[in-house]
Amino acid sequence: MTDYHTFRQQLDVVLRTLDVEKVRQFLVDQGHWDEGTPADPEFAMWMMIAGSQTVKDLHPQAKDWLLTHGHSSEAAAVFGTGPSSARKGSQGNGGKKGGRGAPRPVQNKRSGPPPRSQRQK
Repeated sequence: MTDYHTFRQQLDVVLRTLDVEKVRQFLVDQGHWDEGTPADPEFAMWMMIAGSQTVKDLHPQAKDWLLTHGHSSEAAAVFGTGPSSARKGSQGNGGKKGGRGAPRPVQNKRSGPPPRSQRQK
């Protein structure tokens, strides 16, 4: 676990530079990336920043970059922006009925023809 902790601290230092080439080279040197991958290292860098809790102060910049470079769905996934976030409640289940931990509704199994509203005409 110490190795990962050290790696993570070093990665955060490199991410704070906002230098795509430094981030790419660090990850290549550490054996996490190969030369030439990923195809879009700038996007990858901003996604790493967006997903890191230890560089929260850079999240507004990451969100702005993602939104202004055609990655709005990724920004919404990471930051909870967009129309679906307006529906989220404070219950922790996204404001949806039947969220995690909610009881499942009982399904009545009945024999015979379906109710009138479900019959085909």
